[in-house]
Amino acid sequence: MLSRLMSGSVRNLEREYMCTVRLLDDTEYTCSIQRDAKGQYLFDLICHHLNLLEKDYFGIRYVDPDKQRHWLEFTKSISKQMKSQPPFIMCLRVKFYPPDPAALKEEITRYLVFLQIKRDLYHGRLLCKTSDAAMLAAYILQAEIGDYDPGKHPEGYSSKFQFFPKHSEKLERRIADIHKTELIGQTPETAELKFLQKAQMLETYGVDPHPCKDVSGNPAFLAFTPFGFVVLQGNKRVHFLKWNEVTKLKFEGKTFHIYANQKEDKKIILTYFAPTPEACKHLWKCGVENQAFYKLEKSSQVRTVSSSNLFFKGSRFRYSGRVAKEVMEQSAKIKREPPEIHRAGLVPSRSCPSITHGPRLSSVPRTRRRAVHISIMEGLESLRDSAHSTPVRSMSYGDSFIPRSRSQAMDSGDGTAVISSETYSPSDSVLPTPVAEHSLEMAVSRQINGAPCSIEEEKESEAGTVAGRVQSAGGEAALSETEQVNKFVLSVLRLLLVTIGLLFVLLLLLIILTESDLDIAFLRDIRQTPEFEQFHYEYFCPLRRWFACKLRWVGGLLINK
Repeated sequence: MLSRLMSGSVRNLEREYMCTVRLLDDTEYTCSIQRDAKGQYLFDLICHHLNLLEKDYFGIRYVDPDKQRHWLEFTKSISKQMKSQPPFIMCLRVKFYPPDPAALKEEITRYLVFLQIKRDLYHGRLLCKTSDAAMLAAYILQAEIGDYDPGKHPEGYSSKFQFFPKHSEKLERRIADIHKTELIGQTPETAELKFLQKAQMLETYGVDPHPCKDVSGNPAFLAFTPFGFVVLQGNKRVHFLKWNEVTKLKFEGKTFHIYANQKEDKKIILTYFAPTPEACKHLWKCGVENQAFYKLEKSSQVRTVSSSNLFFKGSRFRYSGRVAKEVMEQSAKIKREPPEIHRAGLVPSRSCPSITHGPRLSSVPRTRRRAVHISIMEGLESLRDSAHSTPVRSMSYGDSFIPRSRSQAMDSGDGTAVISSETYSPSDSVLPTPVAEHSLEMAVSRQINGAPCSIEEEKESEAGTVAGRVQSAGGEAALSETEQVNKFVLSVLRLLLVTIGLLFVLLLLLIILTESDLDIAFLRDIRQTPEFEQFHYEYFCPLRRWFACKLRWVGGLLINK
């Protein structure tokens, strides 16, 4: 009896595995899950733990052994998606940024979005000018430590917090001045709400940049926002396509294509190259999901999307959740007592040390900071000491998704806009997608003047020669040509195999029609048509006799030998 109980418990353990999900406040939620459990089950557990109803904006992200990020698909088994061995470690993050986060129904949802945007600010995904940065940081201070108290907050107290990738003493003083004078009396809820209202007006709100290269080999960053598709390059937003302008997203290997129709039936195709095929597929899936979420009126309009025009190649993917309009309608129906929120306060944070009382980055000498400073916006070279100046100038799918002050400024500009000036430069320490091993080493180095290096730029010593650069460029060009030849050969082989398969199926159907005695209605109808009788007696029968003659001749030769 005891042995049966022990064997049963061992079998149950073998059917389960442990999952740890890091939440937005850097606490961890650990649970045991059946091996055949789908992603939706884990997500529902987390939302129940957080008492979260407006959950469609969130998702679970994980990183595979190749350091490629993925969003967990809720309709598929967790164990089949993970390439590593349990226990699995994942993160809860905002997947679809609310077009107007201040308009969210429940405070718990606004608080989680606040934590995500605060994380974006620290990691440099949310770019802003100095005045906006000071105000955002002051709101964070007010939300986390409350009103300024001379007895608790000595001179220079704001320098103990890390809000951005790098600080200046002038910025820290401005943050403290705003906190001391302009925000007195604001509750954490009010400070967080003001923070969200300020952040959603910034052009890079909701941007999760994907590093790529354009057709000329220049670094660029692609991103999907609540309002459309964005390409950032240099210190400019070089492309902005509203969601209702984007007609198709495609990828093949490392190549990503965006098809769009703009004003006056102007059709454009944008092409970019991701670091790896896996990164390109992740980029494509993110684009498909964001377009479906923000563009469509109903989830019933969602269709399965193929990455290729040919049915026998490419990937197929379908967004499985609700769309933004449905989420907003469902949120309006929520009627319950507001759940209690346990704010993080001064709990130490792994990735967002604005609440750790750790040393500020500006305590490092300026020249050394420039040498070690690693920027996610490697393609935004001109954003060193940059500021955020230009609002987004294009509209999303529906005016109801856009704050009024923002929508008034969104129709006046073209696709290209300068997004920064020379005063402030946030930067990210975490790349959203992996790069080659040598690229990680290259990212650490900086030129003497402090300009960030390109992600894909060759690492060279100060004594490097022009000949080395030419040799490196030639090697990359040769590799690119080889990849293109391999893709072409594979495409031809696929086409050949499909053609042979179709011919084989047609041959089987012809044999069944002419040689078999199957008395099926549709076969009988075909046999009785004049065209088929003519084909049978004038072409097929002579061809059959010719084949039979040749086979007898070959058989006779083999027998005589």
